[in-house]
Formats: sequence, C-alpha cells, structure tokens
Amino acid sequence: MAEQPQAIKIGAAHEPAAGPASAPRFPERGVPVITGVNRIGLWSLYVKEVRRFFKVQTQTIWAPAVTTLLFLVIFAVALGGSGREVLGVPFSDFLAPGLIMMGMMQNAFANSSFSFLSGKIQGTIIDMLMPPLSEGELMTGIVAAAVTRAVLVGAAIAGAMLLYPGLTLHVREPWAIVWFGLMGATLLALMGLIASIWAEKFDHNAAVTNFIVAPLSLLSGTFYTIERLHGVFQSISRANPFFYVISGFRYGFLGRSDMGDEAHVIWAGIGLLAFNLLLAFAAYRLLRSGWKIRG
Repeated sequence: MAEQPQAIKIGAAHEPAAGPASAPRFPERGVPVITGVNRIGLWSLYVKEVRRFFKVQTQTIWAPAVTTLLFLVIFAVALGGSGREVLGVPFSDFLAPGLIMMGMMQNAFANSSFSFLSGKIQGTIIDMLMPPLSEGELMTGIVAAAVTRAVLVGAAIAGAMLLYPGLTLHVREPWAIVWFGLMGATLLALMGLIASIWAEKFDHNAAVTNFIVAPLSLLSGTFYTIERLHGVFQSISRANPFFYVISGFRYGFLGRSDMGDEAHVIWAGIGLLAFNLLLAFAAYRLLRSGWKIRG
C-alpha cells in the first residue's frame, strides 16, 4: 500500500517550544515599563527646548544683551553723573549687576511661558504629554531649559557691559552670584510655566508680563536702594521677592547689599529656595491635574 502523506500543520515548524524560557514576557496593562526617573526622556526634552531657543539665538540671547546695555548707558548718563556713588561704588558698578539679573529673569520667564503656551495654542502640546514623562520630569525639563537660557543671557550681558568705559564687575562673593542667579532664574521659569498653564492665548501671557513681571522687576531696587524710599514703600519693596534676588545677586559683585549684612543675605537665599519649592509644588499639581491642558 502506498504510504499516505502525513498531514502538515502550517506554521507548526516555526512555533517555539512551549516553556517559560521562550514565552514572551510583557508587563500587564497599566504596569509602567520605565521605573524611577526617565533620564533619556528628560534629557531629550531638555535638549529639544535648548535647541528651540538656540536656533534664534540672535533674538533670544544677543538681543537682550544689547537692550540691557542701552539701559545701562541711559541710566548711567542720566542718573550717574558728577561721580555719583551708591553703596560706596560708582553708580554704573551698582547698576550693572541688577540689570544682568533683571535680563536673566525676564528671559527665563519668556522661555518657559512661550514653550508651553505655544504648544497649547498650536495643538502640539500632545508631543509633550504623550511621551513617557511624568509631570515632575516635564516640569524639570522646561524649567532647566529656561534657566539655561537665563544663564547664557546673563553671560552675554556681562560680556557686553565689559565694553562700557569705566565699569568694573568685581566678584566679591561667587557663591551669592551663583545661588541668587539660579534662584532668580528658577523663580521666573516656574512663574512662566504656571502662567502658560493658565493662559489660553498669547494676550493672557503678555498681560502677566506687563502687569506682574515688568513692574516687579522695575520696582525691585534695580536702579536705586530702598533706603531712599518712604517707610511704607520700603515695606512693599521687602514683600517683593524680586528685591531679594536683585540685592543678593548684587551682593555677590559688590560685597554689600541694601538688605543688610551677610546673615540677611543668607536668610534671603534660604527664603528664595523655600518660595521656589512652593512654586514648583504648585506647578506640579497643576500639571498633574490637567487643568486647561487636557481639553
């Protein structure tokens, strides 16, 4: 009898042998694959944000340096004539650190607020929300990029001011320059992120800039010492967190401040850290709630 052909089960030869070693091991639904900090995702977001503002560096870095240098020239000529001194130094030396810090803070706010708000308006916010990034990682990446821009702007402004005749930037207390520079940039970056979460159009963001950030910056003691103010206005100035940023940063260059001695400067630095932690918690809760983000 002719041998009957054996039935062949299609695909049987390609099936892996049953066993725990060959079985695919996928996590259950809802179980996170990435645990801890998503370092690659966080770094990618940071690099993306830095590249975004660096592509237009003429506008985001060098233009603020030129504008701030013009502020220095105008105010130094208008108010610093006849060898005027403030805190025992020439008026231009007193003015320069405050202008550097003011430029850093304003650009930190502009960077973080524009990044998030433009994504909401253009509909590209999904590119930030879909990747496996936690709310804390999303906030950290945006704030870190804004601080990076602030540091670059500060360095550009300081370099431009060295060209001003008769101005000297002495470094008396390096720790104060670093600490208050980072605290001020972080403060405005967090404020910018919170403002962009609340804002629904660019007009809302501009309102925060014009009615909150700009007045607080100009009334922070950048161009004067609060000792020249009336007692009531001195109290108002001391309630302005920008005042402590400007005065602490200036202390790093001059070794003196209208806040008081070194102990007052240290306590101001601790207070700014606590205030930044409070703002960071508020921004984190807003991101986690999805308020005005997930329409």
